[in-house]
Parts: sequence; structure tokens; C-alpha cells
Amino acid sequence: MIRQYELVERVRAYDPNTDEDLLNRAYVFSMKAHGSQKRASGDPYFSHPLEVAGILTSMKLDHGTIATGLLHDTIEDTVATYEQIDQQFGTEIAKLVDGVTKLSKLELQSDRTRQAENFRKLLLAMSDDIRVLLVKLADRLHNMRTLQFVKNPDKRRRIALETMEIYSPLAERIGMQDLKEELEDLSFAELNGDARDSIIKHLEFLRSEGGGLVDRITDQLESTIADAGVEAGVFGREKRPYSIWRKMEQKEISFEQLSDIMAFRVIVADVATCYQALGFVHAAYAMVPERFKDYISTPKRNNYRSLHTTVIGPEKHRIEVQIRTKEMDEVAELGVAAHWRYKQGVEDPDGTQYRWLRELLEILEHASDPEEFLEHTKLEMFQDQVFCFTPKGDLIALPQGATPVDFAYAVHTNVGDTCTGAKINGRMVPLRTQIRNGDQVDIMRSKAQTPSPTWESFVVTGKARSAIRRFIRNRQRSQYDELGRAMLKKAFSDEGHTFSEKKVHPALKALNYKTFEDLCVAVGEGHLTSRQILEVLLPDASLRTEEDKVVPLAKARGDKAKRKGSAVPIKGLIPGMAVHFAGCCHSLPGDRIVGIVTTGKGVTIHTIDCDTLENFVNTPERWIDVSWDMDRESDQMHAGRIDIVLTNSPGALSSLSTVIAKAQGNISNLKITNRTPEFFEMIVDIEVRDVKHLTNIITALRADPAISSVDRARG
Repeated sequence: MIRQYELVERVRAYDPNTDEDLLNRAYVFSMKAHGSQKRASGDPYFSHPLEVAGILTSMKLDHGTIATGLLHDTIEDTVATYEQIDQQFGTEIAKLVDGVTKLSKLELQSDRTRQAENFRKLLLAMSDDIRVLLVKLADRLHNMRTLQFVKNPDKRRRIALETMEIYSPLAERIGMQDLKEELEDLSFAELNGDARDSIIKHLEFLRSEGGGLVDRITDQLESTIADAGVEAGVFGREKRPYSIWRKMEQKEISFEQLSDIMAFRVIVADVATCYQALGFVHAAYAMVPERFKDYISTPKRNNYRSLHTTVIGPEKHRIEVQIRTKEMDEVAELGVAAHWRYKQGVEDPDGTQYRWLRELLEILEHASDPEEFLEHTKLEMFQDQVFCFTPKGDLIALPQGATPVDFAYAVHTNVGDTCTGAKINGRMVPLRTQIRNGDQVDIMRSKAQTPSPTWESFVVTGKARSAIRRFIRNRQRSQYDELGRAMLKKAFSDEGHTFSEKKVHPALKALNYKTFEDLCVAVGEGHLTSRQILEVLLPDASLRTEEDKVVPLAKARGDKAKRKGSAVPIKGLIPGMAVHFAGCCHSLPGDRIVGIVTTGKGVTIHTIDCDTLENFVNTPERWIDVSWDMDRESDQMHAGRIDIVLTNSPGALSSLSTVIAKAQGNISNLKITNRTPEFFEMIVDIEVRDVKHLTNIITALRADPAISSVDRARG
């Protein structure tokens, strides 16, 4: 355990003007507050805040942050209060401590909801002062280092998963690469310990076989660059087990097939020398195609800057080389802690460094509940990036797989809401098109446009999905309100009464609704009937007894009369059993299928890859092994569903129907899901004989210039 004077000396080593009295008082206060408390390891509890403070000193943070590290658990785990912290250490430190404190006293519905609420509070606190996040990350790091002392395996796994999904991406977002990698690796040890042990054994074998390979390659690289007249420091290291595991997963390869498990860092004097050193490395060693990245001209969102290249280096080993200046290296290791603006006044005029934080706050503002916020936040933080540009040349960083709609919302929420179309590199494209690195994206807008519900199916950023859901909720509420009013008006009229809002108000309290609008929405949604309201308002009247009629929506597939001589060609069914085809997957002869038994309905046929089958995982007794009887002749036609993007040009719809007719298909249903001045997106149901027939039609459609894209629909 660090002694009091040792902690002060650590801070004095990088900040001679530190407030020693503050640090000493915080040390003593925390030690007394935690008293005889013990950790799961059996150590005094005070050892934890002391270790957290020690981690913060390695980041060379100011005395206020170190004091917060010492005090961060006092409000949550001792009898100390916010007022005491405020009185003895000042409002600034009291707010920092409060920002880190969990919402442990709230009685919430579930662990997941509690996690979401804690994260909401942390986000709000760190938006005022980023040091809250730095203390929280140091706290989590020490807890992960001592995770093995937690006896409950489920609790260990939950903590590790939360670290992997939330705190590791947060560390990456503020550029703290080393801390991020250690958090990931510690989580990996708990979540998949066998895999981590296997990778460690492989690494140990390579070390024994290579006999100082990393040192030899480091020396040769340093010699190559020095011979070219460039002064540089070269440092080599093996990648961490989790980093290796993730690359194995992404590339779907074994450890033996993975070649670049070593990374080498070249530190030079300035930016110009970075590119000079890169030239000498490429001149000396063969470069691996498509493995060069320039994060100096286009920095990451966390302000990370470096040149990355992969080469067949010394001794014919494939290695990754990172070239950067000393300042870039400090930012890469410590991120925001390397130049925290509250100490050195570093400005961020265009807001790029903390743009991600503003976007998370927008999600927080618009999410309907904590769990939705947590879902969107993970989307925002947990994906690789593509870099694209506005027509004015401004850089926008987006997750992999982002579309023009994600781009529009990244620029501004209002741009996203009013987006009607997009140009990528000057060419009009459908809004679901995925953006690639280096694309220039131009958004078309209209004040009359509103977000389309279909956008939610292809956007990938949390900000875009949150904004679309917010609009859909508001619009649905408005529609339910209007429908509810109309139903109430009709109910009053049927009973011979004049309808007015004032007449309905007495029912609000009795039915537990706050406003007239809430009551109308409930009626429109079907949670409340107009008859129930009339029974409250007119208790003595003899109301008409008319049963509610539910009109089901027409199925897109339709119920066609069976054609002459046709029979469902399916093997494995009990004779006489009723058969239905699921509308979620549109199975066709030739598909691998499964039957699900439903009481009162018979058997419903799904394709084997249908997402709906997840709902029946826990009831295997309802599954029936069935297959298409391809040997039996049947002239029954089946509805195959396809998604089409059609250019908005004269004759395009005619071309669509002509191609389908020539391929002996028949359009049974057509629905336009989205339209823009340039494209129509539609769902088309086509009567076909089997999968092969539908595939032939899709191939023919793809060859038509009027059709931008066509795929078989799922769902």
C-alpha cells in the first residue's frame, strides 16, 4: 500500500506546485472514513482509493483529480456526506466525487436498468468535467485488477462484460490506448479465460523459438532508419492477447495464420520526419497492400495521430510499424490526460475532440428509457470507423457500415430529419448505401421531409436511431390521439350525447390519466375503450351492448384459392394437419424449412434461418422436422418476396413488370416503402414455383438498367 508521503512525492515529481496540504487532508479523511472496512481480498478497503490515486498519478493529473481518487468512494460506501466533502475540500472536488458516485441507493427494476442509470449519471457529470471519467476509469481498472477476489462467478462476469462494453470503449474515445487495452485484456481473462490462456501459450512458444526476435527486429529497424539519416527511437512489443483474439475472430483465421502479432513504434522529431521515415521503411521493406493508414492528416475522433503501415520486415516477418512524434505518442498513450484543457488551456475550436460526447448527450436527451439509451450508446462507441467528407471538405468520422442518413445526423439532427436524398462523390445513391473511406457525401434536404420509419432498419449510429425513434414515437402518439378523439366522438354520438373535452375531464382522475391527450392516446392504442369512459361518465345510463370488432390487417401474402390438383408438397406432416406459411420469412420450395406447432392453428412453416425461431428455442417440443417434397409434382404457386430499389425514371415500373412476366412470374402484391425524387424503394410479392424460379427472376431484374438493386426479402 502506498504511504502518504510517497503519494505526495509522486505528484510533486511532475507538478512541483501541487497543493500538498489538500492531498494530505484527502488521504487522512478517506482513511478515517473507510475505517475498518475490508475488500473481498481481505485487504483494508482504504487500499482501493489509494491505488486509484496511484493510477491517476501515472497519468500525471492535477492535485484535484488525485484528491478525488482518494475520496471517490466516501459518499457511496461510508457515512460521509456531500456537504462534508464540499465544506472540507471545496465545491469543485465535491462535484467530482459526486459525479463518480453510483446510484446505489435507487431501487431500480433490474441490474441492466441500474447499469444504464449509473452510466447516464456518469455521462452528465463528465460532460461538465472530463476528470470524472478519468477517475472512474482508474477506479474500474483497479477493480478489474482485483476481480479474482469476487467469489460470485456471475457477478465477475457481469462486471467484466460491463467493462468490455462500456468502459473500454470510453477509454478509447478519450485516447487512452494502454488503459483501454488493459481493461479489455482483464475482461477477456474472465469472459473467455481458456482462449486467453491458449494465446498466451502460443506467444510463449514463439518467444522460445524466436530467441529475442522482437529485440532483433527493433535493432534492425532502428539501424535501417539511422542509415537513412533520420534520428528516431524504435520500440517493439507483442500485441495483447485480446487484440490477437479479436483479429482472429474478424479475419476468421487461426493463430498460426496470423502474421502481424508484433507492433513496432518509431518516434521521430516532427511531422515532416514522420513521412520521411515512412518513405525509408517502404524503400527497405515490401509494403503489404491496403494496410497503410494516415491518421496524421485525418486524426481519429479521439485526436489519435500516427502513420500505420504493415511491411514484410527484417527476417521476413510481417510486422506493423507505427510512426509518430513524441507529442503524438503521449496523446496515444494518455489521450485527454496528456493535455487536459483545464490545466494547460488546450482549445478545441471545432469541437472535434469532444464531438462524440455531445452526440451521446443528444442520445441521452431523446432516449425514451435508460435501457434504450444504453443500447444506442453502445452503438455509438463500439464500432470501427470510416472517414468521409462534406462538400466543404470537413471531416466526419462514422462507424463502419454507416449510410448517408447516419452522415446527415452526424452533421446535425435537423439535417437528418429533413434528409431526402444523397450524393456520394457526385452521384445520386439510395439512402441505404454504405459509405466508404474517403467518400464525399452531399445531403439533399427539404423542409417538408420527415424521418422515415424504414431508416431505422439500416442506420448504424446511436444518434441516428435515437432521433428516428423519437420522431416515430411523437408521430404515433399524435396519430393515436387523433384516432382516440374520433372514437370518443362517435361513442358519445351513438349514445345521443354531444362530445366535448370538458365533458370527459371528470373521467381522468377515475381512470388515472394526467391529461385529456393521454386518455385519447390510450383509447387510440386500444389500452382503454370508449365504453369504459362512458361507464364512468354516465353510470346510470343503459349503454348499448355492442361487442368490439377487431379488423385484422390484410396479409400481404394473401389467401389465394388453391389451384386445381395442387397440394402442399411437404414431407414430415401428420395427415390432415392444417398448414400455414409464416409471413416473416416467405419460405419457398427448395428452402430448408422447419415446422412450429401452434395450438388451434396447426403447423406454421418457417425457413431454417428465420429470426422468429429464436422465440421457440425454449420449447423444442413444438418443433417438427419437415422438408419440401421435391419429388411430388405440384402446380401450386408460392409468394416470394423481394426488396427492390427502382430508379424514378419513365418506364421503370413497366420494365419491372415486363422482366417478371417474361420470367413467368406474377406480381401478387406491391408496396412502396420509401420514395425520393431519384429512387423508389418497394416490396414486391411474386408468385413463383420455387427458390430457383425466384432466383432466376432476381438475376434478370439485376440485369435491367432501370433497377438499382434487388434482393430477396427477409421479415
